[in-house]
Amino acid sequence: MTKFNKISTKIKIIGALLIILVVGLIATTIYLTQQNRKDALVINIAGKQRMLTQKISKSIFYIQYSHTYDFQETDKASEEFIYGLNTLKNGDKARGVSAVSTSEISNQLKYIEKLWNSFYEDVKEYKKFAALDVKQEQQLSEIIDSIHKKNTALLENVDILVTMYTNHSESKTDFIKTFQYSAGLMLFLIFIYSFLQLKSIESHADAFMQYSKMLADNEDISCLAPLELEAKSEGEIVEVSDAINCFISKINSAVEYSNEALLQSQKASSKLEELTDEFDTILGELKDKSLACKHLHNSEDMVIASTEELINSTKKLANLKNELDELLKNCQIVKS
Repeated sequence: MTKFNKISTKIKIIGALLIILVVGLIATTIYLTQQNRKDALVINIAGKQRMLTQKISKSIFYIQYSHTYDFQETDKASEEFIYGLNTLKNGDKARGVSAVSTSEISNQLKYIEKLWNSFYEDVKEYKKFAALDVKQEQQLSEIIDSIHKKNTALLENVDILVTMYTNHSESKTDFIKTFQYSAGLMLFLIFIYSFLQLKSIESHADAFMQYSKMLADNEDISCLAPLELEAKSEGEIVEVSDAINCFISKINSAVEYSNEALLQSQKASSKLEELTDEFDTILGELKDKSLACKHLHNSEDMVIASTEELINSTKKLANLKNELDELLKNCQIVKS
């Protein structure tokens, strides 16, 4: 019997698998919730970058055509863009934002940073020329055209970045959902396996109890049938059934031996009685011969003594058989 065939081992394995799967499902659900929250925050930051570049360009165009030259809104949007870009690159523990996790996103961020640096140089250059007392309209117009072109490229690449983050988040979600479905299927299969194992154990235990009841109710123990259970996968039941069958085999052997010994004793006693009768006949014929009579009386005494010993042996063997017959009756008394 191997260790894995024991009922206790099976129960421990099933319990351990159930605990692992349930804990795994709970952990993945919590992880999925946290990741969705973090991914939503990252996607929101990336999407806001697109809005900030548009806000900067709109502010520059408004300043150019209104001649107000108030760069407060432009500076604030630029600072927010730089902070958001650094957050996407390096992460922010305080906000629960993780750093870049894929090489494609990392490369895209580097390219956006390059476009932003060029775009931001044009913004700073425009501010420098706009601050002059004598406005250079030609240079300002060229800078605005450059800002418009670079803003368009920056917007396109920020859109690509948002799509990358979205796809990355969806791929993680799909993987976790696949794991949850697989774990749920495994949990269902374990439930079915557990049910089948418990039904098997129950049927074998019921067969064992039925046999025990039959053994207790049977008054004839001259030939007890061995216990037959097809429970090769339940080690404990196999051990118990083997022990009972070994005990039954010993009882059957003892009963068979006692019956045979009793029969042989009865035959021997019958033969000795015949010999005694023959000696009595011979003794009658030789009663006038004193010496022969003396020897014959001695022989007769020996035969009688042997007969008595055989009779005593026969009684002892009969008592042995009676004791074995009482074994089942004692079981009935304990049961009642």
